[in-house]
Amino acid sequence: MARTQQMRLIELMILKQDITKVIEYLGKKGSFQFQNSLEEQKGSSTDNEEFEADLQYYSDLQKCCNFFEIPLTDLDLSKSTVATEEDTKQAASILSAYNELYQNIKDAGAELEKVTNTSKEALAFANLQVSFSQLVHLSFLSLRIGKIEASLFEDLKKHLAPSAVVIALGEDKSHVMIASSKKAGAIAPQDLKQFGFVEMQLPEDFKGVPADVLTGLENVKAEYQALYNEYMIQKANFAETHKEKILELVKAFAIKVQIGKIQQKIEATEMVYRITGWVPLKDAKDYSQELAKITEDRIAIREFEPREVREVLEGREKVPVKLQHGKFIRSFERIVLSYGSPLYGTIDPTPFVAVFFTILFGMMFGDLGQGLVFLFLGIFMAKGIVKVNGWNKFAPVFMAIGVTSSIMGLLTGEFFSNETLLEPFSMWITGLFGHPHAPIIHLMPSQDPKSIVAMFSVFGVAVAFGFVVNTVGLIINIINNFNLKKYDKALFGKEGLAGAVFFWYVIVLVIRIAVFKHSPAVYDWVIIGVTLFFSAFAEPFENIIMKRKPILENGFGTYLISGMVELIEVFSGYLSNTVSFVRVGAFALSHAVLDFTILTLSQMCGPIFGIFILIIGNAIIIVLEGMIVAIQVIRLQYYEFFSKFFHETGREFKPFTFTLETN
Repeated sequence: MARTQQMRLIELMILKQDITKVIEYLGKKGSFQFQNSLEEQKGSSTDNEEFEADLQYYSDLQKCCNFFEIPLTDLDLSKSTVATEEDTKQAASILSAYNELYQNIKDAGAELEKVTNTSKEALAFANLQVSFSQLVHLSFLSLRIGKIEASLFEDLKKHLAPSAVVIALGEDKSHVMIASSKKAGAIAPQDLKQFGFVEMQLPEDFKGVPADVLTGLENVKAEYQALYNEYMIQKANFAETHKEKILELVKAFAIKVQIGKIQQKIEATEMVYRITGWVPLKDAKDYSQELAKITEDRIAIREFEPREVREVLEGREKVPVKLQHGKFIRSFERIVLSYGSPLYGTIDPTPFVAVFFTILFGMMFGDLGQGLVFLFLGIFMAKGIVKVNGWNKFAPVFMAIGVTSSIMGLLTGEFFSNETLLEPFSMWITGLFGHPHAPIIHLMPSQDPKSIVAMFSVFGVAVAFGFVVNTVGLIINIINNFNLKKYDKALFGKEGLAGAVFFWYVIVLVIRIAVFKHSPAVYDWVIIGVTLFFSAFAEPFENIIMKRKPILENGFGTYLISGMVELIEVFSGYLSNTVSFVRVGAFALSHAVLDFTILTLSQMCGPIFGIFILIIGNAIIIVLEGMIVAIQVIRLQYYEFFSKFFHETGREFKPFTFTLETN
């Protein structure tokens, strides 16, 4: 059984001249966790001009990337180095060119917008060829010229009809002339105000805009458009030519800025910096050798075991926990860590989670075709053919559940809801062991008594597997408590050795009675009674073994009442823990029913629509039921497995690494 990795605390005393190189090494090594978070540390360094300049370069380079549409996602900083003086010169040169091009594009765009708007203004009055002074003196019309939002033109026209006519003076309908009968009276100002009408005061001899003026404006507009397009071409060429260098500079300054931030936080004197942090034991020797080489032996390094760290002994700090697995087991780590990190020095439950999750999912989701979908999806995700944001690391999980679902599908005879395609295989397999029949395991209820027996046998297997899950959880709890020297919790209580023996013995007794027709003997009741007593009434015995006083903290009466409550809890807890796994058989049955329903509907709708329903139905089962089954499996892990030993969570190992902090 795997345990969490052994850790060591190392203390580094670093000269000021070496601090940058040391922090860069720690960030790239990726297995050093500061003893205290940087936010909690109070360094003696103050802000300096060099750090502020680096921060400005870093910020400007990111703005440069945004301007040139250079993506900053998925950048790997592990092979980059801290920015040098040469990098600073190159950054200054690139940023100067960027600022000049940015300003040119901004100015050209502003001029283009201005001349475009002017051209629109002029064009709006191109249709007005009669002197306005002649129009306003008409005896039967009242005229107004002004601006409105083009989108409100139709609404204004409808609102003023039939008392007034609204005429668009330009193609975009933002300039209008309102003509109304003088007999009907003047148009109320509020009728125009609600549409945002702004009246324009024009000279009395205004006749519109001369054609040569319009032509001149269009020529100027074309010149600015050409200039703007030229700058945009320069932008695209600059981005293509300098993209790699800009990204290199972004990564270099990202490292330098983070080093500067850390340098301002850590404990320091005028000449010496002190850094303490946790590293895995297997890396501790490398740190000593490589840091000595980097600093030319100008460094003092001390190494401590967890039991030598005062904060750990006093309970003020938990040793960070690092899990180490292969690619398959590692893909299940999130299930464990989302519940909580194991305590340092305890058993790592991730391998068990991987096995239990895979088997339980397959038992509840038995279909060869649907299982193969999961299998190939996992393969494609692993190969990078299919990319699902943040999910490709779970490719081994998809492959594993695909295999177990396919195996269960072979046993139940299901292939994309079809129950006949796998009959030859089932007949061949069962024929090797006796009378041929299909499917191998019959989940769907029928009038055949054998099918009922087979269906209930699935529930029996599910409960039996639940017994295994509960047992493993109890064993982990007992071993963990012995390792942590919590002998009271290891020996007594519901999840201690006493409770475990009670649980196991009752299960064995039930099997003896049901299968072998044994009758309970006196020693059976003695063993059950003794283990049950130490499970429910454990308090004084726990205090005695741990030498705690008083033995009965709240008196005998309270002890007796709490013991009776705990007695009920032991019975109900173990019963619910076991019966809870009946849901595995229930989901297996419901999956078979869903497959049967999809197949029946497809047969009822004819060959053409039937294929469509079969495809859609299987897709719904794969997505929706796949999610439901996954949630149920995780629930069983949390409540029936983790609850046995996860009474206290540890501190997850989160090493310091360089990251890209975007604005």
